[in-house]
Amino acid sequence: MSLAKVGTSLAHRTPEPNMNPTEIDLVARLRTGDEAAYETLFRTHAGAMHAVARKFLGDTDDAADSVQDAFLSAFRNIATFEGSSQIGTWLHRITVNCCLMKLRSRKCRTTTSLEDAPIPVSRDDEPSILRAETSCRVRAAIAQLPEAYRTILYLRDLEGIDTTETANRLGTNETVVKVRLHRARHALKAILEPELATLMS
Repeated sequence: MSLAKVGTSLAHRTPEPNMNPTEIDLVARLRTGDEAAYETLFRTHAGAMHAVARKFLGDTDDAADSVQDAFLSAFRNIATFEGSSQIGTWLHRITVNCCLMKLRSRKCRTTTSLEDAPIPVSRDDEPSILRAETSCRVRAAIAQLPEAYRTILYLRDLEGIDTTETANRLGTNETVVKVRLHRARHALKAILEPELATLMS
């Protein structure tokens, strides 16, 4: 079956209850390749996606690139969007994944720049440098975790969203969120303990 036929078929699929009428119409138009619909999607969600990217990557070119990558991924995969969550939640997940991929490829540039620095660092600067390197290693360690763990750590520990709202965004219940967060923190700790021991030695 051609992509056009797939898009037409999905456009007539019965919408999920989590989508409001405006979103249902927008997704249907996106599936048919409506350029105006793509512009609407961008205008509506770009700001929130940039905010997510900046929390991961700071106000950098990497953050802007991650948002662009997220939109490209969304455009390519709109035919697979089933409407089981709001489109903003779907875009949020894609943005988080793109940011984590960028962190993985970044390979802790802060660490590299410190190693190459020709000027000795004074003792007064050590605490701030140590915090920066620790933060970089934590984010790099999160990027190594499975997607479900990465997302839960981002929402609860990095973005500070409460358990109820996290459950709503992920389309699950609070018990699942608590269990997954507990497992994710243990998995992160297992990665970080040897890393931080080396950093502090």
